[in-house]
Amino acid sequence: MLTLPDNARGLVAFAHGSGSSRFSVRNIAVAQELNARRFATLLFDLLTPQEEDDRANVFNVGMLGKRLVAAVDWLQGLEPAVACLPVGLFGASTGAAAALIAAAQLPDRIAAVVSRGGRPDLAGEALPHVRAPTLLIVGGADVGVIELNEEARTWLGGLTALEIIPGATHLFPEPGAMDAVIGHASRWFERYLQAPTPVRAAS
Repeated sequence: MLTLPDNARGLVAFAHGSGSSRFSVRNIAVAQELNARRFATLLFDLLTPQEEDDRANVFNVGMLGKRLVAAVDWLQGLEPAVACLPVGLFGASTGAAAALIAAAQLPDRIAAVVSRGGRPDLAGEALPHVRAPTLLIVGGADVGVIELNEEARTWLGGLTALEIIPGATHLFPEPGAMDAVIGHASRWFERYLQAPTPVRAAS
């Protein structure tokens, strides 16, 4: 589901969490707000229906990260109006780990990352290699996940921020919680979604 508004200023690819899909109501709500702010969006399924039947695939963040890299590669082959846009990633739950793995592998192409209720800790050894500015959004009542995000943040290699939504649980169903997520994510992409500075090897 690729949406390209007029005069798009960047593109955000979504990596959904376990048990979700490109039809995630929460991710669609974020995408629609980003579209209104002139960001193109790509929502797609990281797994086929058959692959989803094996629960191990849902938590195979290494494979999910490779799928996300493949999606970014696919975008580069589209029409110039899409291929030239700086790319950001929005990951939810396990999809946040996939987004960070992809950002670590594509430092010259991923300009910004946002995690919603994510498990960035699952990205493991990839974390220090992430150079894109990364925003971690967590519910204030998401017990245990806050601590995992705080720990992962200490390992991230680039600029980071942690936003805690008071009273919100893991899926942010509370009144106003998703609105807060959308606001934080939109402002982060408005601030940081621009062509990243190429990473050059040390001489």
